[in-house]
Amino acid sequence: MPGPSGTGAVTRSTLRRQIADALRDEVLAGRLQPGQEFTVKEIAEQYGVSATPVREALVDLSAQGLLDADHHRGFRVHEYSVSDFRGMIEARSLVTDGMFAALVGERRGGPDPDDPRIAAALSGVRRRGEEAQRAAAAGDLTVLIGYDLRYWRELAVLFGNPYLSDFLHRLRVQSWVCTVQHLRRLSDLRGALWSGHTELVDALARRDAPAARSLVEAYNAHSLALIERLTGGSPAADGRMTDG
Repeated sequence: MPGPSGTGAVTRSTLRRQIADALRDEVLAGRLQPGQEFTVKEIAEQYGVSATPVREALVDLSAQGLLDADHHRGFRVHEYSVSDFRGMIEARSLVTDGMFAALVGERRGGPDPDDPRIAAALSGVRRRGEEAQRAAAAGDLTVLIGYDLRYWRELAVLFGNPYLSDFLHRLRVQSWVCTVQHLRRLSDLRGALWSGHTELVDALARRDAPAARSLVEAYNAHSLALIERLTGGSPAADGRMTDG
């Protein structure tokens, strides 16, 4: 049975995760803008906790590519370029292509597509997709991001490789961080957001990998075109995606 030191370690670990999650949500909500700087002390005072779990949470977010550490000035929200976004899309596509091949039985080593548990799990993912689509249709970006991240996380878990699942989740978070400040500049997002979540699950359920890939390709092309338009097109590709 753990002693007091063990309990303290668990509490600190929980605080570390909670603070990291809260700050990630602040970035995704657009309340922490790209390039915005802050210190460990400021965050600790904001949440009313000690500096240690805050510092650990900020280091975690830095490792995930969401923050940049400056040993003299603290931390700042990472600024992504359009070029970064293109790289994320390419990396996401490589992961999902292999995931789809395994889920529909094109490739050995994946889950058994005939396993009834896979069909049941896909039904659960589809319900998450329905919520994401409703949020997209309503132009509710905050709700969409939450359901979209859960949707892809649960879909990736079916692939059976936790390392690739975690990698895809990290890419999805980075993609949203990369684009969210530009999307929030639009006064009305209805009709501007991708909403093919259920179509994608249905394609996988009937083992139609080409259709699934086609849907993702269309999604990626739509997302990139939208962000390029919001950032002024290709000249912004080598610059930082800021609101200036």
